[in-house]
Amino acid sequence: MSTSTQAPKSLVEVGAADLQGEGVIFCPNPKMPLWCHHPRVFINVAETGEGRCPYCGTVYRLKDGEHVHGH
Repeated sequence: MSTSTQAPKSLVEVGAADLQGEGVIFCPNPKMPLWCHHPRVFINVAETGEGRCPYCGTVYRLKDGEHVHGH
């Protein structure tokens, strides 16, 4: 089965204020426990409204009604 169709292990809804730079969020996020940390990756959520971490499978999704400035 393709990873894009698998259900996420975790879903994190983020607001525009949570984004870094040009519409990206980083994973692992500060709320994750230390035992599940992996190398930091930046995930672009500005283009499609969501993105998936390639390490842990967490999906980051913009909250309904949130808009990324400049996109």
